[in-house]
Amino acid sequence: MKDGLRLYDTHAHLGTAKHSGRIHDTDLLLRAMDRVGVDRALLIPFPVVEDMRREHDLIGAAVRARGDRFTGAACIDPFLSTDAFRGELLRCVEVLGLRALKLQPQYQPLNPLSGRAESFFGMAAEFRLPVVAHTGTGVPFSLPSLFIAPARKFPDLTIVLGHSGGSVYMLESIVAASVCPNVVIELSSLMPHHVLEILQHVPASRLMAGADLPESLETELYKILSLDISREAKEDILWNTGRRVFDGGESNP
Repeated sequence: MKDGLRLYDTHAHLGTAKHSGRIHDTDLLLRAMDRVGVDRALLIPFPVVEDMRREHDLIGAAVRARGDRFTGAACIDPFLSTDAFRGELLRCVEVLGLRALKLQPQYQPLNPLSGRAESFFGMAAEFRLPVVAHTGTGVPFSLPSLFIAPARKFPDLTIVLGHSGGSVYMLESIVAASVCPNVVIELSSLMPHHVLEILQHVPASRLMAGADLPESLETELYKILSLDISREAKEDILWNTGRRVFDGGESNP
């Protein structure tokens, strides 16, 4: 909590990244969270790992041990067979208690307009899991505009545009959220003035804060705290939206 506001980091990574060599354990994340005043974080596997199931098990264990601080997400190779994908998704939900599904088109080049993508988003909708889609780097499949089609195909599915498309494709995120009420924007990587521009078009109730990396946590969360916007808007961005989307939980008091 900071300045009387609860803080939710809706984009945190736990585990070992094969592509970057990063290793994040719960102690590292909790130290960063406690230093900044973050109350809760969504734990997401890195997109390139040695053993997907092992990474999911790690997140499931963290959620069981510290359910007061963590919510978990799965990241499953979208090019697995339908049966294998469904089996791992079912395990993540029913055994591990994970509550979201991550798609990283930069490393998992799934065309959001393809038939395989329809199966991916369809299963997420079936299991009532919001999809956190990385947007920005990894074009063309990471373009925010491409998620309009699955958002319309599955209107009960929440699609979170991770990183808002970055500063280059931020305007596409605004368009996607403007035409799809089930699209939510996660604001990590943007400058404060970008956030203010998004707020001119998309309500704070559909925006959420995220850090991506522990060393960015203070910058990403405090950039929202420093904005000249209403306290209610800060409450939505910093806690209410993430809590509702990933936990179905209560708002800031």
